[in-house]
Amino acid sequence: MTNVLLFIAVVVVWGLTWFAMHLQLGAAPVEVAIFWRFALSLVLLGGWLCLSGRLRRPATDCVPWLIAMGICLFSGNYLVLYRSAAYLASGMVSVIFSLASVLNALNLWLFFRQRPDARIIGGGLLGVMGVALLLGGDHGGGLHAGSLTGVGLALAGTLFFSLGNMVTRRIGRFDLDLPNAVFYAMGVGTVIVGAVALAHGYSFAVPLTAAWLGGLAYLSVFGSVIGFLTYLSLVHRIGADRAGYTTILSPVLALAVSCVFEGAQWTAVMLIGLLLVMAGNVLAFVRRRPVPGPVEVEQA
Repeated sequence: MTNVLLFIAVVVVWGLTWFAMHLQLGAAPVEVAIFWRFALSLVLLGGWLCLSGRLRRPATDCVPWLIAMGICLFSGNYLVLYRSAAYLASGMVSVIFSLASVLNALNLWLFFRQRPDARIIGGGLLGVMGVALLLGGDHGGGLHAGSLTGVGLALAGTLFFSLGNMVTRRIGRFDLDLPNAVFYAMGVGTVIVGAVALAHGYSFAVPLTAAWLGGLAYLSVFGSVIGFLTYLSLVHRIGADRAGYTTILSPVLALAVSCVFEGAQWTAVMLIGLLLVMAGNVLAFVRRRPVPGPVEVEQA
């Protein structure tokens, strides 16, 4: 039951995250929005660890992995995912991000020799075809430079995220609990994003609008602190391949929000593409029930 509740929490929290990201677009540079998101999350998480007496210092040999985690989960992935949302509706970005489930399985095979079965490969192919149809059906206008740029950025961010899952699994071998690992990795990511913003000469002034501040509050508290702690806890409990299935269901919620608040228009071709992406992920990750073997009867 605990795993089910964690699973549902991740789907809901991250399903709404895409729209919260969209609320911040245009009011400030992407790097500034990400910086303040993680800076606030860092204060909240660090304050809780200090007040509860749970803040711990990581071992020296764990530090490089925490840096890698910060690059993959708290800077590199967001720098490109936020930019992809400038070219695509938040619902479409979330659909592309659902390919993380397939990438997780392939990366587990690559880095941990956990070989996927034929359903993983078949699901991946269906997902790729689905993304192609989503692009081809964008407003009925076919492929264009903006769509290609957005999809390329979204796929890059998804790859960063998947690699971060692999790094998190590696960090699990050290004597460092999950909240502390997230705290230090998030600190690394915040520094990196802040440095990128400074390199571009951006101002760190906070846009004083209800939409931007509301998006910041949701992304900092729910999208970052609660969302990542819940998701990574699920990764430790059921594995990165099965936890990645949350990225299949969260787009359903994200697409509904996108249609209501962003006026996203979906053509028949795009809907077929969406169904292919979902079907591919379901094929890859819904476990088959074992076929019962013959019952052996003992002779008296």
